[in-house]
Amino acid sequence: MFRVVVPFYVIDSPEQFLNIMNARQLEKLGVPRECANAAIACVQKMAAQKTWSKGEIKKRLKQVVESPSLFLGDPIMDGFANELLSESDNTLPQAISYQTWGENIDHGAHHQMEDACQLPNAVAAALMPDGHIGYGLPIGGVLALDGAVVPYAVGVDIACRMKLSVLDVPVASLTKQFDHFRNALESGTVFGVGVGHETPKDHPVMDQDWSVSRVTRENKDKARRQLGTSGSGNHFVEFGVFTISEVGNELNLDPGQYVALLSHSGSRGVGAAVCSTYSTIASRQLPRKYAHLGRLAWLQLDSQEGQDYWAAMNLMGDYAAANHDVIHKSVSKLLGARVIADVENHHNFAWKEVHNGKEVIVHRKGATPAAAGVLGVIPGSMADPAFVVRGRGSSASLNSASHGAGRVMSRRQAKDKFNFRAVQKSLEKRGVTVLSAGADEVPGVYKNIEQVMADQSDLVEVVARFDPRIVKMCGDGSRAED
Repeated sequence: MFRVVVPFYVIDSPEQFLNIMNARQLEKLGVPRECANAAIACVQKMAAQKTWSKGEIKKRLKQVVESPSLFLGDPIMDGFANELLSESDNTLPQAISYQTWGENIDHGAHHQMEDACQLPNAVAAALMPDGHIGYGLPIGGVLALDGAVVPYAVGVDIACRMKLSVLDVPVASLTKQFDHFRNALESGTVFGVGVGHETPKDHPVMDQDWSVSRVTRENKDKARRQLGTSGSGNHFVEFGVFTISEVGNELNLDPGQYVALLSHSGSRGVGAAVCSTYSTIASRQLPRKYAHLGRLAWLQLDSQEGQDYWAAMNLMGDYAAANHDVIHKSVSKLLGARVIADVENHHNFAWKEVHNGKEVIVHRKGATPAAAGVLGVIPGSMADPAFVVRGRGSSASLNSASHGAGRVMSRRQAKDKFNFRAVQKSLEKRGVTVLSAGADEVPGVYKNIEQVMADQSDLVEVVARFDPRIVKMCGDGSRAED
């Protein structure tokens, strides 16, 4: 049994000891807030030895604070001493460099990349041709870290992804049975911040372990309600014409044209809650000299918080995939169609990958995985084509490509400039019916997707093309991060 006797206290567990040795007492001893976790780890080790009194522990901590270099190599105090020495050194490491694809990228996105390259554990980075300002890391940003993960470099909408399903219905039916297709979209999913299905959908993902973190456990019911829904902002579900000319392609389709269903959404409210929770934790631990990096606060992957976030993030990956699966099954069932081929991929996620012979954590914030031979989907806009691509495996881009065309103006600017009804009527003349959307998502707010694809021809090759015909997005003016 664990029992430590100290003056006026009988302590039966390390947890009780830590309740006594609280943050305020650590602060009185001169322990910087950023080093509190390292100090607590020392307290845990000393308490576990059952030979230290409270007074002795406080005295030793104060000695380390005053002369940390004397305790380097100490079996208990070494980590704390190193933290203190690091905290006292305000010199920032030399920023790593990054390569950019494309030219029409705003200065703000470059500034965010430059900040990310200052992280002490940054080992490689790249910016894709759809790059624009995001939260922390820019949209289109790719960042490899050594043993650490940045919640905001993954994004608010964890595991936001694309899914394309090729259907066994004739292309002519898009026009001849327009109402049938429209009803399938209108009834197959719902859009908007916080929305859910009145009758929750079933999927095995809800039988997984949702207790991997407190935030996933507490949001499981919300996740169940929102399964099969599409969110807001740039999320969409649409029908279009899928054209493939490759013989012997990985989709096992004959060259020609098909009807396809394309969707873009992620992990909904629960994903946002995971990001918010762990980004807050990371921010509290951010060393003072990195305070200017703000939302680029990181978690060490071998810490408890880092492990909890990693588990929650991967669960969100499974949930986002399930979300698309439910949408595609619901819409295709309402249409009476069968899926004959499909392609899908995340573009807001972090992966453990090996680059230059070392395992690193690769964050792709609005960037598509593009390892050699890997298929992905890169969309344009509600009126412009999406492309199924095959990765070329570029080491310079960390096996990545853009996740779309990329914005050229903010949502507020778009709403001031465009009238959605006028754009909607104009698109009708081009053969594109937009059932609902906002002025902040019209084609004019995006870069030319053909140019973006040309800018990254060394990263991916085009396998097939998808041209939108019937589009549904959130029309209530709410927004989501790309």
